[in-house]
Amino acid sequence: MKNMLSKYFGPSTLVTAAFIGPGTVTVCTLAGVRSGYMLLWAILFSVIATIVLQEMTARLGLVTQKGFGEAIRKELTHPIARFLGIVLVLGAIVFGNAAYEGGNISGAVLGFEELFFNLGTHINGIYISASPLIIGAIAFCLLITGSFRLIERFLIGLVLVMSLVFLTTAFVTGPDLAEVVRGLLIPSVSSEQMLTVIALIGTTVVPYNLFLHASIVQKKYKDVDQLSDLRKENATAIILGGIISMSIVITSATTLFGDRTINSAADMAIQLEPLLGSWSGYFLGLGLFAAGISSAITAPLAAAYAAKGILGWEEGLGSKRFKVVWMGILFIGVLFSMFGISPVQVIQFAQVANGILLPLIAIFLLYLVNKKSLLGSYINSVTQNVLGLIVILVAILISFRSLNSVFGFL
Repeated sequence: MKNMLSKYFGPSTLVTAAFIGPGTVTVCTLAGVRSGYMLLWAILFSVIATIVLQEMTARLGLVTQKGFGEAIRKELTHPIARFLGIVLVLGAIVFGNAAYEGGNISGAVLGFEELFFNLGTHINGIYISASPLIIGAIAFCLLITGSFRLIERFLIGLVLVMSLVFLTTAFVTGPDLAEVVRGLLIPSVSSEQMLTVIALIGTTVVPYNLFLHASIVQKKYKDVDQLSDLRKENATAIILGGIISMSIVITSATTLFGDRTINSAADMAIQLEPLLGSWSGYFLGLGLFAAGISSAITAPLAAAYAAKGILGWEEGLGSKRFKVVWMGILFIGVLFSMFGISPVQVIQFAQVANGILLPLIAIFLLYLVNKKSLLGSYINSVTQNVLGLIVILVAILISFRSLNSVFGFL
């Protein structure tokens, strides 16, 4: 039984746990409140895109036994191409992770303030929240001591329980199944919904997960004969994550559609009242706190791993340079969430930033998994290349349309 389960749960499960965080809960809730079931197709696309891209980066890690960043550095041999590649990818990862970290900490703040109290003050007319400092201090202590593995598993366990509650509530609320199917299979979007669409993509297809997966897959898989098991595990974990994301949209669409503004955990918790009643606020607060803290640990580490690989650092994880990267990401994330900006707005911005950065990282990945000198006979098939190109083109199109709807380029 244990061996059977190990085929379906492993490194990809951590990838799913990473994207089922406060950003997913918030953005999926907003999608349901604002658009009903209409944008479920965006999650379906995101799930397909995540399966395709995570399989590529996991295969890269398995076959080469190297990280994504290391592979980029090795394969870009021309000095100018290498320099541009390193600057672009490193910039994207640092910027994306900093924004994502702001969302993680803001999500934990939402949960903390729902469970306990709001800490903040006005200085020269500007409201500054102290709650992010508490969250940042907790994440810093766990990271600097290296004692976060057991705690992180506990927090991920709480996130999984929260996910199951959303899934159960989606059934209890009795959604309109015909409209659910319509929203899932018929893409439809207005100009006002474009940023929500790209946020839904950005909260599922997380660029830093592509770097994280290539590194952690090597801990379980050592032989290319295990590629079939890796693919099964990858598809299973990500499909489960997609179902959870869809259940959040369905629950909020059924209970809250067009009915209110979402500014706090209490606002989001209303959708769980059909199942949990008056306990819904406390439960969602605990779930957001756990999801925020666990993600606030993994995002800085993923950025540091990416920097270590792409810059060719030989030192271990305890090196000063490695620590400087994750400390910088954590510090910027705390600043993002301190200065009077609604946590919901910070989280949504982080998901949009990820969605916009995704095509750049995916292009580098697609280039690498077509290199025979790197993967030999395990390069992409024609089908995999077609799927990869479709994912990149759709992501570019949606990113451009989203930016155009905001800034009016055309």
